[in-house]
Amino acid sequence: MQIRVNGESKTVPEGCTLEALIGLLGLAGSACAAEVNKSLVPKRTRAEHRLAEGDSVELVTLVGGG
Repeated sequence: MQIRVNGESKTVPEGCTLEALIGLLGLAGSACAAEVNKSLVPKRTRAEHRLAEGDSVELVTLVGGG
């Protein structure tokens, strides 16, 4: 199915959860904030939050540096 992640079109498997998407993107274990269709999704509910065709996902991670 097609969704948008940070403004880019992505194909993900049917029934994909937000947690699975974060893993597919290599962000598992990273501190990140997740929003689906402009609604914040708490970390504790990401494993149950199933994505749907056309969803818009925004992921924001922390970047360190100096």
